[in-house]
Amino acid sequence: PRAATMKLKHNINPVLLQLINLLILVYSFVTYIPWYILSGSRQAIAKAKQVKAKPVNNKPGGAYRSVNSLHCLASVLYPGCDTLDKVFKYAKTKYKDKKLLGTREILKEEDEIQPSGKVFKKVILGKYTWLSYEDVYVKAVNFGNGLAVLGQQPKTNIAIFCETRAEWMIAAQACFMCNYQLVTLYATLGGPAIMHGLNETEVTTIITSKELMQTKLKEIVSQVPLLRHIITVDGKPTTWAEFPKGVIVHTMASVQAMGAKADLGNKQQARPVPSDVAVIMYTSGSTGVPKGVMISHCNIIAGITGMAERIPNLGEKDVYIGYLPLAHVLELSAELVCLSHGCPIGYSSPQTLADQSSKIKKGSKGDVTTLKPTLMAAVPEIMDRIYKNVMNKVNEMTSFQRNLFILAYNYKMEQISKGYTTPLCDSLIFRKVRMLLGGKIRILLCGGAPLSAATQRFMNICFCCPVGQGYGLTESAGAGTITEVWDYTTGRVGAPLVCCEIKLRNWEEGGYYNTDKPYPRGEILIGGQNVTVGYYKNDVQTRKDFSVDENGQRWLHTGDIGEFQQDGCLKIIDRKKDLVKLQAGEYVSLGKVEAALKNLPLVDNICAYASSFHSYVIGFVVPNQKELVELARKKGFKGTWEEICNSPEMEKEVLKVLAEAAMAANLEKFEIPVKIRLSPDPWTPETGLVTDAFKLKRKELTAYYQTDIDRMYGKNVK
Repeated sequence: PRAATMKLKHNINPVLLQLINLLILVYSFVTYIPWYILSGSRQAIAKAKQVKAKPVNNKPGGAYRSVNSLHCLASVLYPGCDTLDKVFKYAKTKYKDKKLLGTREILKEEDEIQPSGKVFKKVILGKYTWLSYEDVYVKAVNFGNGLAVLGQQPKTNIAIFCETRAEWMIAAQACFMCNYQLVTLYATLGGPAIMHGLNETEVTTIITSKELMQTKLKEIVSQVPLLRHIITVDGKPTTWAEFPKGVIVHTMASVQAMGAKADLGNKQQARPVPSDVAVIMYTSGSTGVPKGVMISHCNIIAGITGMAERIPNLGEKDVYIGYLPLAHVLELSAELVCLSHGCPIGYSSPQTLADQSSKIKKGSKGDVTTLKPTLMAAVPEIMDRIYKNVMNKVNEMTSFQRNLFILAYNYKMEQISKGYTTPLCDSLIFRKVRMLLGGKIRILLCGGAPLSAATQRFMNICFCCPVGQGYGLTESAGAGTITEVWDYTTGRVGAPLVCCEIKLRNWEEGGYYNTDKPYPRGEILIGGQNVTVGYYKNDVQTRKDFSVDENGQRWLHTGDIGEFQQDGCLKIIDRKKDLVKLQAGEYVSLGKVEAALKNLPLVDNICAYASSFHSYVIGFVVPNQKELVELARKKGFKGTWEEICNSPEMEKEVLKVLAEAAMAANLEKFEIPVKIRLSPDPWTPETGLVTDAFKLKRKELTAYYQTDIDRMYGKNVK
């Protein structure tokens, strides 16, 4: 029944449909036998049905472990490589002249003036130029030594505030070698948050790019009194007149040159030990100021050991495309997994990722088309965007093309759910969609937020590859669970990784117990070597979120609610923090309401809101401009974009669509939004209403829409 709701609707004559179904049946029958004999899918079907994790004892609330690590959790990738500098040295020796980090050359930049008068920057990019393992190693050694010349001491903090690029990884490896603690900050954080991170960690040196220095850092440099050195990774910036005294700007190349010349006789003592902090990663707090998570060398190594085990045949034949923020644990871990397995990393950005991306000049190639990656990580926000774009294109096809696509889509959905493959459909119909990501993707890794079942299915079908959905937190070094590649079920996050174990703790307030039938439910606790040291200079919060058991193992209390299904896979079913009790006593999970409505073509983003002083749910919606304008035209409403969004009449029309979708998703009557506010402006990290991973910041959204909340709850608004 679940699959039926995800199927696409067609308008084909019933008689013709019967005929087509008969042909499909014959085709399936004829091709089944050779497929069964030739493909390895029999094993895949068997594997998909296997139990993937088991509880270590029979007590309720006992920890679940992957069947591959029942007796002992894995924590080391290669024997003897217990710190990140040793891992890189091992990889450098093994893959010496192989490609490691790739960057596209900029052939031409131009300003394109839009009809509205806005100016868009467009680029034409050339091919990828590569640095080998050896090249990166030498650059990192020199940079680390250069930082020592500038006075950086082992076990002291140094900040990186920079877009995802090769220099970021080189700087990080230099810090791992010299035992400098790398403080990472998102390039999209706002001024106050950056200032908080820099001052709390008392850094004297910051590594950044020319653009970020001239935009974000310029405003706050004078409020970071301890700052002495700014290092730009991409050449000499123009300094400005009111530049604070006592701060020197260097280029990365000049620091590397200093390091190459330096004579550091006593270098050996500086090497890190496994328990030393490697990274202090500031999380884009969905609540309050960002917190710095202290991640040790052994935490990261355990995490990437667990992740690598879920990517079959990972190695030199693969190519990974890196475009998510490296200051995010998902991207940093994924790239370190690649680096340690001989898999080259080609750098990109969300603005240049595909041929249609905003900075790519029309007619020239985006990064995926040039690189043709086999592995890619994505956050649901980006997958949802691809899903909507493709569906809009399908709607613009001729009736014949559209029906053909829909038939193939629905046929493949049925085949996938049985564990079968569809080579003919893949090469004839989905090839074009597959080319949007370069045509070679074999696994899409997804994390950062829950992925809807419809989007996951769409990715499986159109990109002809498994979607590895993962669950982890910065506090668990990104590791927790990842689905196996042959597991094509939706809505689950997989079994615990081999590096950690997971148990469920009763949460009485929400009514979740680890003795619940048919499946145990409760708050998810993650235990293992990947569980981090705690929050920087914040013992109170560390004691709240972490605990140590009688065996000395650290546990992270995630605040997420999960259930373990019979094969040992975890499903996230709720979140402690976004549960609101309505006036009549019903609990509403805001995340659940949003997940049910987020994938409508009409909705670009949605935030549900509920107050315990009222009996109903309300919502703020960022509508899809194309869809809403079309709906307004159908209803005969005329006006500008702002007028459409501010019209009570259009609010009612959108509410009808939301209510229909909510009923289809089996939401309770009290969970369905009764009133909404349509927002003409999108929510971006720059507005401060969502985090850099595009998660909703509920507190900020509530403050921003306070007058609307009062209006929707019928208070007198002055």
